Amino acid sequence: MTAVRARGGAFLAGTLARFRTLTPVRLVGDLLVLVAAILLDLWPGPWAEETGTGWTLVGFVAAYVVLLPLRHVLPATSMIAGAAIPFAGPAFMVVLSYTAGRRIESWGRAVVSTTLTFVVVALMWDWEARPIDLDPVYAMLILITIFGVGVALPFLVGRYLAQREALVRAMRDREARMRGEHRLLSRQVRLRERSRIAQDMHDSLGHRLSLISVHAGALAMDPSLGEKQREAIGVLRAAALTGMGELRSIIGVLRAEDGPDDDPATRTAESIDSLVADARKAGVLVSLVRGGQAHPLPSRVSHAAYRVAQEGLTNASKHAPGAAVQVTVKYEPDALVVEVRNNPSRTGSVGGSPGVGLIGLTERVRLAGGILHVGALPAGGFRIAAVLPYEETPLPDEPEDEQDETESPRGIRKWAGVGSIGGATLVLAVIIGGFTFLGAQPVTEVVSQENLDRIQVGQPEADVVRLLPSGDEPLVADGERKSQASPEPPGARCVYHITDEQSYLAKGTRVVRFCFRDGKLVEKKIHVQRNGQ
Repeated sequence: MTAVRARGGAFLAGTLARFRTLTPVRLVGDLLVLVAAILLDLWPGPWAEETGTGWTLVGFVAAYVVLLPLRHVLPATSMIAGAAIPFAGPAFMVVLSYTAGRRIESWGRAVVSTTLTFVVVALMWDWEARPIDLDPVYAMLILITIFGVGVALPFLVGRYLAQREALVRAMRDREARMRGEHRLLSRQVRLRERSRIAQDMHDSLGHRLSLISVHAGALAMDPSLGEKQREAIGVLRAAALTGMGELRSIIGVLRAEDGPDDDPATRTAESIDSLVADARKAGVLVSLVRGGQAHPLPSRVSHAAYRVAQEGLTNASKHAPGAAVQVTVKYEPDALVVEVRNNPSRTGSVGGSPGVGLIGLTERVRLAGGILHVGALPAGGFRIAAVLPYEETPLPDEPEDEQDETESPRGIRKWAGVGSIGGATLVLAVIIGGFTFLGAQPVTEVVSQENLDRIQVGQPEADVVRLLPSGDEPLVADGERKSQASPEPPGARCVYHITDEQSYLAKGTRVVRFCFRDGKLVEKKIHVQRNGQ
């Protein structure tokens, strides 16, 4: 029950956030799509010949007005419901299918929704009201063609465009992340050079100044020196001590990174209380929960715990303003757990992907020997949690494949859109291949000119039947073979066959009629069945 409520809350929050992103341009665009779909399906659509009036027309327009805007919130449901409407036109289904392809993210849901739509289309298909007496295989192929062109292809086009947009966003995020990493790398190089300069100054110049001060102090104790010499030596020793003090100040500046926030000596796990208090003063709805027996922590681990809490509060204030935040510091038997979680933003703003701050935090936790978890919560909101060891750990080596992970995108991004293109290719292959295969099948139920000349009026029926063809018949129904023929002889039983000699100039199909009575052929007559009559 809790999971259902959480999903419902997340769905409602996502829907409200989507409505907040509506702009006048998008509203006008949706209105134009609605009007265009209604007009295209009314004329020259399926309602062109018999225009709906009264309640029928009201129901037609109402279904379009309800399902077309609803497709942004419930894309799969709208597509399946649209297929279940008997009077739904092609423009209506194309819009619903395209939007479903754009909105449905999971491949599993995409396959299930399109399969259910095909089942609904097949159930709604009027198998009896076919224009000609088609073989069931041809009828199924026509149904697949209509579904593929009107539903499957728009769905796959929408899905491909959605995946392409996701890939472009991922590439832009990756580019921004690489720029941030480059800035961090440049900063690390500068800090490393500062530290090297400070170390050189401390080792060389500091040592020499110390020697000068020591020697000056020893020389001042020489009783053979006069008052002026002692005064000069005192000045020299004071200058050496002043130089050492200034050297220590310079070394402190060179070794400083970003100020006191990165000083492990002043930013520890115990300082999280003051960090939370400062956040409260700034207006953040934050609570602090501590648990377990406090345990002494190494400097690196304690500073990493502080940085986890600091980064979590910073991200919550930035990406979820107004949301409640909970900071947890729990001393487990074997590790320290620091967690920061926040509820969804009250203003409906959507947070971006993890940036440079989380990348630096991941590295800091790794150097402390811990593990960092970052991700969205099922019911909305965000969570940052770190598990840190109690003991000092050696600095881990740099992962060998880190450069590869930075240079190449994830596999799912490399293959984005390939499934949609493959699906569209499969749909077209089934349609074209099906018609090609069926069109290549031999049509043998035609009367050859040779047999037609051998059949004469007065022959026994058994001899005539042996000369008549059998096999797959052409796509011409019995009703269309005899609708334009002359009246049949009284008391005769007539059969109609198509001749193998046809002419485009005749603008129709040559049909031969054989009529039998009392076991003999009483009529052999050829007529042309005109097209469209």
